[in-house]
Amino acid sequence: MELLDRVRTLLPDAEEKRMFGGVSFMVEGAMAVAVGPDGLMVRVDRAERESLLDRPGVAEQRMGERVMGGWVRVDAGALAEDAVLREWVGRVVA
Repeated sequence: MELLDRVRTLLPDAEEKRMFGGVSFMVEGAMAVAVGPDGLMVRVDRAERESLLDRPGVAEQRMGERVMGGWVRVDAGALAEDAVLREWVGRVVA
């Protein structure tokens, strides 16, 4: 999976765990980002979450019927440019 390899390159020291149907990256013991077949699940600051939902390819992250308040889903198509992927991954290590 190309996206997975790109995220690995950006988070070389993160621990990888298989979960949520993809691969999650643990940063300082906490899940920070998960790569799945359709994009990323990204931990975000709750105060910024609403404004991030206005960006192209970004949606609420849901687990069943539950909206996950500190997370967003970023479609793979919105991550084609390396600079955009670096920005999203940079959020989780900031």
